[in-house]
Formats: sequence, C-alpha cells, structure tokens
Amino acid sequence: AGGTGGSDTAGLGGRGGPYRLDKGHQVHQVSDAAKAEVSEEAQAMAREMAEEGLRKRLEEIDMGEGEWEAYLSYFDRIQTQVQQLRVVLEAIENKSQERSWL
Repeated sequence: AGGTGGSDTAGLGGRGGPYRLDKGHQVHQVSDAAKAEVSEEAQAMAREMAEEGLRKRLEEIDMGEGEWEAYLSYFDRIQTQVQQLRVVLEAIENKSQERSWL
C-alpha cells in the first residue's frame, strides 16, 4: 500500500490507512464521518477520473477490458499470497540494511 493521499487510501496525508509508519512518515487518519462528508458530485467526478485513468493506462500497456477483468480475477485469488510475499521480501530487505556488529 502506498501513495500520498486520497480518500480511504493508505498513504502519507491521505484520508485513511496506517501503512507508512514503517517508513518513518507521519500518517494522518480521518474519521469515517469525515470521509462520508465527501459530496456525491465529488465522488462521481473522482470515479470518472479514475475510470479515465484506467482506460489510458490499459491503452498504454495494450491491455483490453477483457484482459483486465481476467487479470483482476486471477489477482483476487492470489492477493493474500502476494501480500505475504511482499512482507517476507520487505523483511529480508530491512534485515540486509541492518548494521552487523563484528
């Protein structure tokens, strides 16, 4: 998880998500009540922008809508294992950066 903000996303200064403490960043969380204050119009605009961004990205990587749906279907099945692997790899990376005293 990551990023620098957004509504209900993990990130530095975002509207929610305590996922960057490990990197030494200060994380700000906003209550569900504050998130609920986002207008329907703003939500609709954000959704439209996200859909347009996805369309552009799929075009850049030459992936069709059907291929995207297939990718999501596969990824949903392995999402937990992918997250576990990321945790293991991050632990290995952190350990390799630790000082060793001789």
